[in-house]
Amino acid sequence: MPPVLVVRVDEVTENTRSGLGVAVKRPHRADARRNFDALLAAARDAFAEHGTGASLEDIARNAGVGIGTLYRNFPTRQDLFDSVYLGEVEELCQAAEQVADLPPWEALETWLNRFVGYAATKRAIYESLNRESEMFRTAREAMYGAGQPLFDRAQAAGEVRSDTNFDDVLRMVSGLTGAGFVDEDQRTRVLHLALDGLRPR
Repeated sequence: MPPVLVVRVDEVTENTRSGLGVAVKRPHRADARRNFDALLAAARDAFAEHGTGASLEDIARNAGVGIGTLYRNFPTRQDLFDSVYLGEVEELCQAAEQVADLPPWEALETWLNRFVGYAATKRAIYESLNRESEMFRTAREAMYGAGQPLFDRAQAAGEVRSDTNFDDVLRMVSGLTGAGFVDEDQRTRVLHLALDGLRPR
């Protein structure tokens, strides 16, 4: 049986910043799980570089598996798009947990740097996602639920100007991912310039 994509509502625990979570259901066997995750990583890179028409054979080869393994895990190209998107959202939610104990501004800035990768992946496959689906809506809510507390804490601490909101910030950072940059260093500099505009004057 191929892995089933699921969207779940997690139990709220003291370590969970949002009760709403998303997850890609991975195979139970360790070797199958490694192959699954390698395929997701290779697909994410391929879609970012070549768009949604990226070769599935190349994705399988870059993941170090055969094309049959790819199809066992992702019977259709749409399954792969959805899994890549959910995987990015899942990592964003986990990243929010990982930075929660950092000082307010550092936590928000670190998470937004990770959000850049999510935004770039989403842009690459955006037209192939069913944006009216329950999966897409729930994933978006989970992503906002993960990052909003980081923004609120930084704003409450006086680290973020009071005349903006979390949605403003995500749209600003998302917009940056659409620009062409000479290299990764330039993108990082531009992002830091933009985030500096969030600081109170």
